[in-house]
Amino acid sequence: MISRRIAMAGFVCAALMTAGPKAQAQSVADFYRGKTISLVIGTSPGNDYDFRGRLIARYMGKYIPGEPTIVPRNMPGGGGIQAGNWLAKIAPRDGTVVHMIMQNMMAAQAVSSPGIEFDTRKFIWLGNTTSAPNVVNTWHTTGVTSVEQAKTREVLLGAPMGTAGALYPVLINTVAGTKFRVVTGYPGGNEVNLAMERGEVEGRGSNSWASWKSTKPDWLKDKKINILVQVGLVRHPDLPNVPLLMELATNESDRKLLEFFSSDTDLSRSLVTTQGVPPDRVEALRRAFDAMIKDPEFLAEAARAAMDISPGTGEDSQRIADSIVNTPPDILARAKALIDAPTK
Repeated sequence: MISRRIAMAGFVCAALMTAGPKAQAQSVADFYRGKTISLVIGTSPGNDYDFRGRLIARYMGKYIPGEPTIVPRNMPGGGGIQAGNWLAKIAPRDGTVVHMIMQNMMAAQAVSSPGIEFDTRKFIWLGNTTSAPNVVNTWHTTGVTSVEQAKTREVLLGAPMGTAGALYPVLINTVAGTKFRVVTGYPGGNEVNLAMERGEVEGRGSNSWASWKSTKPDWLKDKKINILVQVGLVRHPDLPNVPLLMELATNESDRKLLEFFSSDTDLSRSLVTTQGVPPDRVEALRRAFDAMIKDPEFLAEAARAAMDISPGTGEDSQRIADSIVNTPPDILARAKALIDAPTK
């Protein structure tokens, strides 16, 4: 009897060991089968974050084991902070929530911006869809087409309060001697665009180049806007003659400061999930993102929308995001001083 029990126990152990990897793969599929994943977008509808989030929702689910349905959900507020806080404090930590994170959240956390209750280093990065730069622009009627011209007269730029659009002009004024003045209070970028058209402001403090291409291709074709500066680590192929923000620096201290503010453009439109998601589900979500970003139908739809796709993996995105938050304290102190300066 004893030998029979031992033999049976050995058989069960051997069976479990043999089925281990298969069972683990099946558990991911079993978990997601019939479920809905919420894709949280930290902006209102009608912009590049929203367009990309909805595009991802249409394609990524078929590459996740179990093929769950992905449903977009807009959660605007605080320039992306509200959605980040919800992800960190309230969202389920089981892989049923993903988030199109606003690209400046790492820098905002690093300089201790008010209202932030999350740590982006605890989010799990699944992938990035583009590294397109941000740009500072003027409206075509101003006649201001370069940074040099902006040194000779005041240029009124619009931006939502607390966003990069309110900060970049201050940085350029500090390092290059331009005369930008920023009008804040606009709830979003669409309202700034309307203000430019009405003549209330003469330009926009920041917008993603990818966003201009996807939301206002007619403006680019008709040369309605002049791009003065691009914010990124390398010049974009579309903008070979537009200077980088970093290139405006005249000393190493300024260059490091501007590099800090430029680094997050490598993560312009990234997808993250919550901390605590089991490793096998993280792996499944990351590989699903990688497969989706190569899907011919996904790429064709992105191309039809003039949507820039220059992707990065979740692993690479995690490394870049963490490095921004871990910027040396001396650089962060100077960055924080500049961020606080406009409100003093």
